[in-house]
Amino acid sequence: MRPSVDKLIEEVKKASNPENVGMILVHNGIVRASSKTGEKVSEIELSFDEEKLKEVVSSIEKREGIEAVRVWINSGRLKIGDDIMIIVVAGRFRSDVLPALEELLSRIKKEVVVEKEI
Repeated sequence: MRPSVDKLIEEVKKASNPENVGMILVHNGIVRASSKTGEKVSEIELSFDEEKLKEVVSSIEKREGIEAVRVWINSGRLKIGDDIMIIVVAGRFRSDVLPALEELLSRIKKEVVVEKEI
């Protein structure tokens, strides 16, 4: 079941030292109606490796300036407009949080999820 973004943000705040948090970023990926190459997509089939996800999240949380990370990933057959994943990253400064979120998202897409467009 998809958690609310507000709940994830609250979890991140509770897991963080407020003196070290100046920014929280949220990514909400959704299924779109076209592929990266412009082909029509009606749905996607998505699965992910939970253990690999834990490893990737742990490595990002250890970065300098990062306080807490939460990730939720959907799975199964997803329709256009369905949420694929929600990522919440909290940290000290924009210069810490933006690159951490970008790296986390890239690593999840490359190392954790298996996505098939239909």
